[in-house]
Amino acid sequence: MKKYAYLLKNIGLLTLSNFATKLLSFFLVPLYTSVLSTDEYGTYDLFYTTSYLLIPILSINLVESVIRFCLDKSKDTKEVVSISLKMILIGLIPFSVLIIINSIFNIFEVFNTYLVFFIFMYLSIGINQFMFNIARGIDKVKSVSIAGVLNTIVMLSLNLLLLLKFKLGLEGYFIAYISGLSVSSLFLIIDTKIWKYISFKSKNILLKKEMVAYSAPLMINSISWWINNSSDRYIVIALCGMAENGIYSVGYKIPSILNILQSIFNQAWILSSVKEFDPEDKDGFFAKTYKAYNCLLVVVCSLIIILTKVLAKFLYANDFYEAWKYVPFLTISIIFGAVSGHLGGIFSAVKDSKSFSRTTIVGAAANIILNLIFIHFLGTIGAAIATMVSYIIVWSMRIIYAKKYIKLRLNLKKDIFNYILLIVQSALLFIISNNIVLYICEFALLFIIAATYNYEIKLIVQKIFNRTGGHAAQNGNHQ
Repeated sequence: MKKYAYLLKNIGLLTLSNFATKLLSFFLVPLYTSVLSTDEYGTYDLFYTTSYLLIPILSINLVESVIRFCLDKSKDTKEVVSISLKMILIGLIPFSVLIIINSIFNIFEVFNTYLVFFIFMYLSIGINQFMFNIARGIDKVKSVSIAGVLNTIVMLSLNLLLLLKFKLGLEGYFIAYISGLSVSSLFLIIDTKIWKYISFKSKNILLKKEMVAYSAPLMINSISWWINNSSDRYIVIALCGMAENGIYSVGYKIPSILNILQSIFNQAWILSSVKEFDPEDKDGFFAKTYKAYNCLLVVVCSLIIILTKVLAKFLYANDFYEAWKYVPFLTISIIFGAVSGHLGGIFSAVKDSKSFSRTTIVGAAANIILNLIFIHFLGTIGAAIATMVSYIIVWSMRIIYAKKYIKLRLNLKKDIFNYILLIVQSALLFIISNNIVLYICEFALLFIIAATYNYEIKLIVQKIFNRTGGHAAQNGNHQ
């Protein structure tokens, strides 16, 4: 039971951090779509996705590997942090070169127009990732939660102030986002006393080589995930225009409901997967968590698909409303990204970063090819379908790769059956125009999904009940 208690505790703490931030992003969509133009939102999204591409490349993804090596009790945390920080600082050199080249030759004019904001966005995201991973690596999950709440409060306050009162538009949006990340990072710097872990005199060459060897494939993995998540935006811009990218990017906001679940779980799961790894999975911990997690994702995804048009009317103002078309397929893609992340915890536990990269490289290649084909023939909705298919490919490969390290007793036939039902639900939104008939069919399919996952639903309820019941018993004993 301790395994589940540890996992649920971290999920609870990370929920406080992620839920507030993600929920803020979700409920502020009406504000963004009413204040910003489709071009402006497309520009912000371009800067955001580009920053997340450059950080792992220019730092050899040491930002992500720091958590794995901090969790390794045989490694000196001080040396791990110092090596990571050095590599990140070195990465600022090529970043500066890229900025200078673009400024001189004006290759991408939009980046020069908002150059200061792009620089600060890149720095704030990089520092925030570094600090969050260090805090999780030294098991300060509670601090991560507090930092997430601070980020939410600052972003919310500044968004309302700068967008509504001062009418700063896109510039105000940039300032709010960067400020939120900066405040949460500053809190973690002070809370973790990061300066105690930094020593530029540290020269553990063997550890550095081991970290780089682990991080290099992860860099490729991060780039590949970025391609799966974001390359469609660039292809949409190229083939359909910046305004269309703004609409497509807003389409991701409703699926972010499901993204809340996967981001919370995967952050907690990486801690448990390393700590509790068992190749035989004798007590079924890995298989049970996978089943419960997958069940929860599928049921929530089904509900989101049903409510897509209703939510779109509430969230998407003006020209953004047509983004509802992309929601079902993007939401399904999040399921496969999430369960792929769960399987990735196994690779982290055995430090097999190459399996990370192999699977995502294939998915990324498929994503680019399918985007070019589908967007050409189907328009922007082709990007959403291509993203879904590429995530399915990654998941399929990771299921096969994971069997090398652990005996997972899964019912894949049942899972695949329910995945097909989700795709049918998505198709019905386009096929059936009568709302009464549509929702009867949609809820009938949801009922079938819930019925087939009867065991998993009972498992989730049981574990939550045991966790809360255990706390109640402990509190009673203390009184």
